[in-house]
Amino acid sequence: MQLPRMIRVRQVFEPTPPVAIRDTLNAELPKLYSLIKPGARIAVGVGSRGITNLSEIVSEILVQLLAIGSKPFIIPAMGSHGGATPEGQLEVLASYGITEESMGVPIRASLKVKPVGLTEDMVTAYCSSEALAADGILLVNRIKPHTDFFGSLGSGLLKMCVIGLGKRTGATAMHLGATQFGYERVIRGMASVIIKTAPVIGGVAILENQFHDTAKIVVIPRDAMESAENDLLVEAKALMPLLPLDEIDLLIVDRIGKNISGAGLDPNVINRSIHGYNSLPMRGDHSAPFIRRIFVRGLTPETHGNAIGIGMADATTTRLVREMDTNKTNINSLTALTPQSSKIPIAFDTDREAIERMLMSLPMSDPQNARIVRIADTLSVADMEISEKLWSEIKLRENVIALNKLRGFLFDDEGNLN
Repeated sequence: MQLPRMIRVRQVFEPTPPVAIRDTLNAELPKLYSLIKPGARIAVGVGSRGITNLSEIVSEILVQLLAIGSKPFIIPAMGSHGGATPEGQLEVLASYGITEESMGVPIRASLKVKPVGLTEDMVTAYCSSEALAADGILLVNRIKPHTDFFGSLGSGLLKMCVIGLGKRTGATAMHLGATQFGYERVIRGMASVIIKTAPVIGGVAILENQFHDTAKIVVIPRDAMESAENDLLVEAKALMPLLPLDEIDLLIVDRIGKNISGAGLDPNVINRSIHGYNSLPMRGDHSAPFIRRIFVRGLTPETHGNAIGIGMADATTTRLVREMDTNKTNINSLTALTPQSSKIPIAFDTDREAIERMLMSLPMSDPQNARIVRIADTLSVADMEISEKLWSEIKLRENVIALNKLRGFLFDDEGNLN
């Protein structure tokens, strides 16, 4: 098959000023000091997302907590990730450079939880037993749009209260409640119970720009946690890069993983749902971007075999299937009540075969006119490769620039992309 020529392009965004992590935390953390007594044991909750500068941010938080005489330790705050085992969650943190040796404090990875109360909808909220035994809980997380729902709340500190501190038990309770009352209502209700009953002192909220650089760090005291994320989510949405295209025949995604998105593939980017999608090639009234076929090539090392989200793709590779840890993937998808997201699509031995077969599955007379996009992952869409047809449609836009010249696909001797 004669494939179209491709060109690498970059979206142009307003730059964000650099953030001096130590100076920023030095100015922000004192907001919490009135809540921390000398010698207090502070549980610092760290999640499973691939946050830029995460180890540096966590390390500096610990340094400053130690400097005021408290006794911080780390707890994994990541629901059922890592196969819902202490060892698996320690492995996830280690992949981000967060270990007892590098941080200089203990990591308590128990998944034991206790019920701490009921919401108005009679949903039980749970909290980590290790965190409840501490004198204070400080959560560290990035604020960004959620993958499962839309509203005034996204993925951030309140969600980490519920799913991170609740471990697998809390995550399951939240998702069950959400099927009856909706995600935002249940997360807000459970988080409110946890903030009122557990020794939560606040959170460190992180925003990232379109190139994953740290754009903002804000410390939020416990009394402001239930409302402060609203404005931060508006900022996060404005900073989030999306695909600047109306229709795509084939989207090639180099890698998916839990460090990229809680859903593996971010539904905000691909415009597909974790609960299933329509594979008909006719657009109808489908909103942009309308993507007819998605081909996922591999997994990130940081996901440790968790391939959740692969069910939103139409094709993958046999090498991804071999790397997939079905136990971790299934635990995660069942905890989230999204079995669709762990289904394995048709798998091909080579990238070339996958690309050709996906194009053959579409009603087009000339594959060289196909609208093809290749991205590294759904967190990295500032730079991408697009086919000649798409380039002809958007090359006059001021917010997109070419980084090289049109050229053919580059396959190795085995038929796989570089």
